[in-house]
Amino acid sequence: MELNNSLNKIQGIGPLFLAKLHRMGIRSIKNLLFHFPHRYEDFSNIINISKYKLNEINCFKGVISGIENKRTFRKRMNLTYADISDETDSMRIVWFNQPYLANTLKEDEEYLVAGKVVLGPDGLYLSNPAFEKISKKDDQELIHTGRLVPVYPETEGLSSKWFRFILYPLLKEFASKIKDPLPKEIVENNELMPFEKAIWEIHFPKTPELAEKSQKRFSFQELFFIQLLVLQQRIKINHQRAWQIPFDLKIIKEFTESLPFILTGAQKKSIWHILNDLQKPRPMNRLLQGDVGSGKTVVAEAAILMTKKAGFQTILMVPTEVLSKQHFQKIGENLSKFGVNVGLITSKENRITKNREMEKITRKELLEALKSQKIDLIIGTHALIQDNIILNKPALVIVDEQHRFGVEQRARLCQRYGAQAKLFPHLLSMTATPIPRTLTLTIYGDLDLSILDEMPKGRKKIKTEIIPPIRRQEVYKFIRGTVEKGKQVFIICPRIEAPEETEISKLILMDTKSVKKEFERLSKEIFPDLNLVMLHGKMKPKEKEEIMEKFRNKETDILVSTSVIEVGIDIPNATVIAIEGADKFGLAQLHQFRGRVGRSEYQSYCFLFTESRARKTNSRLKAMVDLDDGFKLAEKDLEIRGPGSLFGLKQWGIPDLAMKSLGDIKLVEKTRNQAKELLEKDPTLKNYPLLQLEVKNLKTAVHFE
Repeated sequence: MELNNSLNKIQGIGPLFLAKLHRMGIRSIKNLLFHFPHRYEDFSNIINISKYKLNEINCFKGVISGIENKRTFRKRMNLTYADISDETDSMRIVWFNQPYLANTLKEDEEYLVAGKVVLGPDGLYLSNPAFEKISKKDDQELIHTGRLVPVYPETEGLSSKWFRFILYPLLKEFASKIKDPLPKEIVENNELMPFEKAIWEIHFPKTPELAEKSQKRFSFQELFFIQLLVLQQRIKINHQRAWQIPFDLKIIKEFTESLPFILTGAQKKSIWHILNDLQKPRPMNRLLQGDVGSGKTVVAEAAILMTKKAGFQTILMVPTEVLSKQHFQKIGENLSKFGVNVGLITSKENRITKNREMEKITRKELLEALKSQKIDLIIGTHALIQDNIILNKPALVIVDEQHRFGVEQRARLCQRYGAQAKLFPHLLSMTATPIPRTLTLTIYGDLDLSILDEMPKGRKKIKTEIIPPIRRQEVYKFIRGTVEKGKQVFIICPRIEAPEETEISKLILMDTKSVKKEFERLSKEIFPDLNLVMLHGKMKPKEKEEIMEKFRNKETDILVSTSVIEVGIDIPNATVIAIEGADKFGLAQLHQFRGRVGRSEYQSYCFLFTESRARKTNSRLKAMVDLDDGFKLAEKDLEIRGPGSLFGLKQWGIPDLAMKSLGDIKLVEKTRNQAKELLEKDPTLKNYPLLQLEVKNLKTAVHFE
């Protein structure tokens, strides 16, 4: 059998198990061998029954007797009873809802059992233990008890015991046949465990130390492959030819002097980096990372203006139509005085600025204006990737909120417009979501970095408070006072609609506010005399635009919304944001919400409603109160929730060990340096065919989006 063979060739894996494995993304023997444990149970300390420890895991070796099944009619539960005895004592065992065990277990045979000893109404018993029959053979290898036992990511019908049962014989057959994909010098230089030993020790470790060393080996390996992938992408970009956009200092001075504010030092530095990159004959590939309200759009406007003055065009792609229209208005107002004609393309309409006025045109007219270069900047969502959109000289692509788009989407956008003119556009990615350093070195490793770490002068720190249920009315009173002073308010809810009321939803979701129910309650019971509007993602684009336009024009007082307002919405008159179920959001997202206020000289407030009393939740929310630096909050979020939750990386196909290791800056830097060194010697990895194959497979498995 080959490593890439289908799993249906393995004894014990029938169609039912095969379907379950496929749902977990396990399709080949290799996938299964690389399905690593996420923790271990220590069942290695076998003790006499007389020396049991109450409410702790105990591992006993003894003879089983008195096996019987009983059914409790009140709780409708199957109980399987047995007794285990050794030379020192005996103890009752109870298994829950596993009636088949009465046929599996053998009377008067010796077993190892491992589980928690608890005190019930009828005395002591061993609760739901793992078990393993002791063989008469001297060379028996224990895999379920009597050792460090691997616990795997599971799904219904595929337990850790099942994985151990299948994996042990597979390892015996394949561990020695798998060639180490890491070059010998990389293994030796980094003191990594040899592959064959590591694959055994990660599944069935002899000691905790060996388990840790094997995990370190595979963490390094997975991160190293990712680094090779992103750095090869960087090398590829460096070999492409781009439009060269001259740096005109006079125009930039005119632009900055036209602004109603003074640029921060970080903005000036970022503009300098970007405009220098635009002059080069290879494509810029830069990430502009700035906290909410730090002024990324102005930096982008400088690049757009320079591109226009050099006789070229710019594409600006954003994740939502609401944001695309906001950019169209704001950038159009700022740049039309410099002769920049701006176009907007959405699913429903097309617009253009002409003689500083905004007017609607047909899609056909817009496409013709783009092709004939009567439009200098085109703004839109994913629609910009469509084949029928043709620009004459597309020299710059800007992607706003770039973590909403994958590497593949960004590359496809640049590739498409590059293919039109045989020259590749420069790429400027922007994000208001601060990204921890470990992530910028790996997932975004193909991008150069500019950071806006200063806020414009005159902005006051947003006052943030955690609000328990007892203080809710106090906040409502404050909101009313805010509206009476002529200011506006955001109220954010985690859900669009209330969940269907089931036993599970009562326990898990019934305390999660829905925007529809909350809007109705606030409108009728709390603020019946104020003007409230509701916004959520299921509304039609035109409806969303009308709601935002009214709120922007101060025709409404309170906007009750879902996370649809998380990105880029700019309402300077809004000074209060109240977030329902704040514990349901991550710190990075809460910080994004908070950034919807504090966009003027007025004092702003952020109220975090929570009904949770969990210590971990409250310490997380306290970080929001104590920190207003998005970068520090992102690091805190990474520490608390892990990178999977932070950016939805679980959906990206990144291997689990690599994902866990994204918090380890030393390991990330080490793998990056090793990948750089190797690619300097061999950019295409032609001398490392196994590595070449791993990187190719990773490219199809991992979708950075």
